[in-house]
Order: sequence, then C-alpha cells, then structure tokens
Amino acid sequence: MNRFVYLDNSATTPVKPEVLEVMLPYLKDEYGNPSSIYKKAAASSAAVSKAREQVAAALGAESNEIFFTACGTEADNWAIKGAAFANQQKGKHIISSQIEHHAVLHSLEYLEKQGFSVTYLPVDKEGRVNPEDLKNAITDETILVTIMMANNEVGTIEPIAELAKIAHEKKVLFHTDAVQAVGSVPVDVKALDVDMLSLSAHKFGGPKGVGALYIKKGTKIDTFMHGGAQERNRRAGTENVAGIAGLGEAITLATKNLPDKIKRLETLRNKLIDGVLKTIPDSHVNGSLTDRLPGNANFCFRYIEGEALLLRLDAKGVAASSGSACTSGSLDPSHVLLALGLPHEVAHGSLRLSIGEQNTEEDIDYVLEILPGIVQILRMMSPLFPGN
Repeated sequence: MNRFVYLDNSATTPVKPEVLEVMLPYLKDEYGNPSSIYKKAAASSAAVSKAREQVAAALGAESNEIFFTACGTEADNWAIKGAAFANQQKGKHIISSQIEHHAVLHSLEYLEKQGFSVTYLPVDKEGRVNPEDLKNAITDETILVTIMMANNEVGTIEPIAELAKIAHEKKVLFHTDAVQAVGSVPVDVKALDVDMLSLSAHKFGGPKGVGALYIKKGTKIDTFMHGGAQERNRRAGTENVAGIAGLGEAITLATKNLPDKIKRLETLRNKLIDGVLKTIPDSHVNGSLTDRLPGNANFCFRYIEGEALLLRLDAKGVAASSGSACTSGSLDPSHVLLALGLPHEVAHGSLRLSIGEQNTEEDIDYVLEILPGIVQILRMMSPLFPGN
C-alpha cells in the first residue's frame, strides 16, 4: 500500500489539534449568541474578543482594526469594493497586478462593469511587480492599489512595503491579499504600512469558513455586509464563534517560533527543488528562488499535462495541485504562469508542491522517488515528446 503524502498546503492545511480543542466548546455547550446580553452569551463574546486580540498581536495591529469575515475571498471583496465605492468621488481608477488571486481579479472585473477603470501591472519572469511600473501607473484618478503579498501559485513574495510607500506618496490607499503569507512569513502591518490586509484561517492550521480583514484606523471604506450591528456596525451577520476562536488560536501558533519553522520548511523545499531539477530533464522552477514562500515549490515539465500528472501522483498517495485550488475545475493554463511569460503548452505541465509543518524529509524522499518515473511515463505517451 502506498504511503500518503499531503503536499497541497497552499490550498488548505490540516486543523491543528490545539485549534480544534479551542473550538469545541463553542460547538457544544457554549452556544450563546455573542451579541446577546445574558450570561450564557458571555463566553462567546469573550472568545470573539480574545481572538481579535490574538490576530491583532500577530499582525502588529490594534484589536479595533481587525474585522472577522467568512473567508479570505470575502475580505478581498470587502477591501476592494468597499474602498472603491467609498472613494469614488475622488476618482475611479484602481491598480492591481496580472497575477492576483481570482477573489481580487473578479472583484475588479465587477468594478469595471460599474464604471471603474483598472490597470493590471505586468510582472517579471519570476512573478515580481516592478515598483517603477506602479509609480508610472498612478494618476490623479487613482484611489486604490491592491497587490498580493505572496503569490498562491508560484510563491513569489512582492515588495509590499516599497509598493505601499509609492501609493501613499500619492495619497492612494493600499490593500494586500496576504492570505498565502500570514503564518508562512513575518507580517507586520505597521512595517508594511498597508491600509488593508486580508487573511484566511485555513491557510495556517485553522478551520475553513473564517477569515479577517485588517482596516487601518481612518481608512475610508464602505460597509460590505448589511444587517445587524456586529463587527462594530461594519460587517453584519452572527459571528462564527467557533471558527473565530480557532482562527485566533491558529494564528498564535503559526506565528510562534516562526523563524525556526521557516528554516525547516526552506530546507525541505530546497531539497525538493534540487532533487527534481537533477533527476527530471526539461523541468523548470517557476517563481523567485530568493523571495519565495518557504514551503512553495512550483514546477513546469515540458511535454506533459498537469492534470494527468496529478492523477498519477494521487494514485501513488501524493496530494498536490497544478495551481490555485479555486481554479481546479478549469482546463485553461494558469493566468499566473502565462503572466510570467511561459507559453501555453509549457504552462499546462505545471505542478505545485506546497510543504507544511506536518511534512517530513521522508515525504520529500518519497516524492523524489516516484515523480521522475511518472513524468517519464507521461512523456512517452505524449505526441509532443521528441521521438514519439
């Protein structure tokens, strides 16, 4: 029987036992609505407050700058649409990049239908935005810049502090989608000097269905969810108390001893990358080799299809992906890889292996043992492979 190796931590991570333990009371006995005033609700209200403080501490923010959402996608939608509509009297121009997550890209497409204009900055072959391009793109009509902190597919980390400084020099708001970054690399909202930042619990050992949006004090942004007075009248809806408590515990655990975790993940990642490049001809690493998420390894293998590769790996007990989990139903090549300049036929042969805290050196050894043979079999079946 094959061993099971989970290498899709960029898509989601397993919930840590300590996180589940913190969540359980609010799924069982402590079921009070945190907005109620009777004693039974006190524990739920306290759990939400504690989690808000935990998230704020992890990000270097104030607790009243943290707002809970249902996911990272909602946080992105709120930041982008809320800032756009609140500031449209100043202008209706927004700047982003070509490699954003679809939560950002589709929000921007919606705004374009509402009369906003969007400039999508290109990236270099490693997936990095050039600060000079941002500087040249800002106009008197620009009201918002939204650029992700770390790419979810190729792992490239963007120079957010430098980009935010350029935006602020022109008095333009700056939002970053940090869903892939939080829990993987240090994130300090004051050092980055961003106005808004999105995160999601299930990317760092927390539950699915809960996220948060950091909104810097004084930022002009519309309410996104209308209804009750929850989240200080900014985001209506009864709080997901168990999820929020889990998020708070997860972000505390994820940011504890982070330098040591980064070093360990980088060691495993580098072993994986070096091993693949040495044993598989016509293989290529996508993204930056220096400014990169510690657990991300993204490859392209010429002459094969990524979907076939994933199925073969799954049959051997390895869970991986060819890109973002949110586009797994699409047959189109990754928009991120195309933006890096890869041709369609090469982008189709992509593989993302994302390492998590639970992974071991033995996991990497197993992948390096089976992957070269799988690639070779698929190439022998491909009409694109030279000699076939």
